[in-house]
Amino acid sequence: MRGRFSFVARILALALLVAGATAQDSLNVRQVGLLSGSWDYAYSVAVVDTLAYVAAGNSGLHIVNVTNPAGPFEVGFYDTPWYATGVAVSGNYAYVADGHSGLRVVNITNPAEPTEAGFYDTPGSASDVAVSGNYAYVADVDGGLRVANISNPSGPFEAGFCSTPRNAIGVAVAGNHAFVADDFSGFRVVDITNPSSPVETGFCSMLGQAVALAIAGDYAYVAAGYGGLRVVDITNPFSPFVAGFCDTPQSAYGVAVAGNYAYVATYDCGLRVVNIANPTTPVEVGFYDTPGLAQGVAVSGNYAYVADGLYFGIYDCSAATGISGRPIAQTLTWTLNANFPNPFNPTTQISFDVPRAERVTVNVYNITGQFVQTLVNERLTPGTHILRFDGSNLSSGTYFYRLASPDFSATRKMVLVK
Repeated sequence: MRGRFSFVARILALALLVAGATAQDSLNVRQVGLLSGSWDYAYSVAVVDTLAYVAAGNSGLHIVNVTNPAGPFEVGFYDTPWYATGVAVSGNYAYVADGHSGLRVVNITNPAEPTEAGFYDTPGSASDVAVSGNYAYVADVDGGLRVANISNPSGPFEAGFCSTPRNAIGVAVAGNHAFVADDFSGFRVVDITNPSSPVETGFCSMLGQAVALAIAGDYAYVAAGYGGLRVVDITNPFSPFVAGFCDTPQSAYGVAVAGNYAYVATYDCGLRVVNIANPTTPVEVGFYDTPGLAQGVAVSGNYAYVADGLYFGIYDCSAATGISGRPIAQTLTWTLNANFPNPFNPTTQISFDVPRAERVTVNVYNITGQFVQTLVNERLTPGTHILRFDGSNLSSGTYFYRLASPDFSATRKMVLVK
């Protein structure tokens, strides 16, 4: 198993998205920023201060500056050896679940130039990771739960493990327990009082496929695939049980909790915001049908950050939660910005602002006006968009990129130097 989902499942989902694309819809949630085109496939995200860390499949770990939610931009990346699907951040290190290459420890002291500090090659396929103290807890699919000692980040090693009945896909840690989303065997509770000898204490089955989870107080919130959001009472770790649930319109693949709200990534039905003030009767209070395939979500303040397949999106949920948000730095107007870097070799980023939903094209031409490449040709949502242009197969010279919509057009120059 390579990553969280099979290759066939991803292709089928993408085909359905293309075949059934409709206008985006929302309730009490609005998109304020969107980033696309700089990675393979965004699976999960962790946010610390003004940086978001995105586990992006074949292209590894990407670091995004989110200081201005309306204009996120990538500051650096580290291309892990295999397939990054999970990420946790502690101190100056990001811990990446990287499929068959196991756990990779990445030094992020300089976000613009992240470097690998060490690794632990797990026996299965690392899918997710949580960090607590000197230990990293890895959901290792058929390898179960693996516990890595990370007291020396340059030399992590296995301290202990606990087998699970199916496939350990997601993991979270609270106190002396690790909680595992174990595919069709449901929710597992593991006592980690002694990390070198973790022991399962309890479990509960549930409708669906346990994929991801978040812990808040006496409850675990489980993204359970077609089972939607399941709320598990963990007051007694020996006898957890499903206390409530909220059906989602599509499979739930990611979840984050902040205050009285759970934020659920529901694949091709985007982000859903659920009021969990009463965990036994959770109620959806907002949603946004994101442009990609929502699989991971993190929350900071009133913003939800969504790992959305080909996209990374930032969403203001204040209308759904009643939490007052920070003002967006500026009111957007049509703008085509200078590419960066310029001159470049061989890649550069092109950013532009879209004030309202419209079909937008961005084409590249050579110095003689001949068409070179289309970077985007689709209906875009309001916000700042960033595209990546790769000139690897082009000769050095001057090129032009042109943005066009029904009521705006602009052209800028860029220089490729090899």
